[in-house]
Amino acid sequence: MIDSSPGCFILENFSLQCGVVLPQAQLVYQTYGELASDRKNVILYPTSYGAQHSDIDWLIRPDGILDPNRWFIIIPNMFGNGLSTSPSNCDRCKLTEQGFYFTHLDNVLAQEQLLRQVFQIEHLALIYGWSMGAQQAYYWGVLFPDRVERIAALCGTARTTDHNRIFLESLRTALTADPTWTGINFDGIPERGLRGFARIYASWAASQAFYREGLYYQLGYQSLEDYLLRFWEANYRKRDPHNLIASIDTWLRCDVSNNPTYQGDYKRALGSIKAKTLIMPATTDLYFTPEDCALEAALIPHAIYRPIPSIWGHRAGNPYQNYEDEAFIRKAIRELLAK
Repeated sequence: MIDSSPGCFILENFSLQCGVVLPQAQLVYQTYGELASDRKNVILYPTSYGAQHSDIDWLIRPDGILDPNRWFIIIPNMFGNGLSTSPSNCDRCKLTEQGFYFTHLDNVLAQEQLLRQVFQIEHLALIYGWSMGAQQAYYWGVLFPDRVERIAALCGTARTTDHNRIFLESLRTALTADPTWTGINFDGIPERGLRGFARIYASWAASQAFYREGLYYQLGYQSLEDYLLRFWEANYRKRDPHNLIASIDTWLRCDVSNNPTYQGDYKRALGSIKAKTLIMPATTDLYFTPEDCALEAALIPHAIYRPIPSIWGHRAGNPYQNYEDEAFIRKAIRELLAK
């Protein structure tokens, strides 16, 4: 893998969709591979919920889903993930501020400035995104239809559904039910909140069949409780709980039509996408359901609907340690890039 040290792009007086102006917003990013002289070998790979670039770059390798020997791949860290501007590193972004939140419009407009001002990139060969990364990919296709050639949206939708909203509200409620929650922030580590949060996440992120077949044993865990503690709970304990809430709030507000261009016209927004769009839900995803993804595919010109046949649920779209689903995705992406 050809990579470089993480970069940090500073956006002066950056206006957020919520109305707050940040004197200096920071967008931390990582690049992999070499930028071609014509700057047309660029893949943008936004981060997902709770993830930082080092959590999702495992699939960037010569025999992986994204090949850095051919493509110049940029992972921009989402606002609120703890590296880019977040409640944990920005006093103006504290949850105590009335009405403060980030949106994907904020993320994508910042990413566009990064590409144009730092790399002089005007054209994207592909935007590859899983989960909240897929949401950002849709935003790119809608906001910059003439600059995006291909989209690969894995296990994500262009608008948060009501059913998905219940899942997110349950996560938020679990965290803020902790006694350390003051009503505006946490005054300690929310031990009970994180425990409940992790179990809710685990129940939705994999399918019933995943648990029925005990696939977590194959991953080296000794019991269901061991899996919940050492995988789910341990992973989210790495993150500041204020950042976890900030990213939930971004996810809750996902709607590609909520901007001055489309003014809430969701069908018109999706119909504006010119990119070859590969839509890949998992057949057992419980919150980005294949039915919801199929409905969106029908609204997008040039869309290819190709579900991942998997019992891994939502996790099929990020198939770390899941070689069968990785091979399925790698084949689909290489076919998309060959078109």
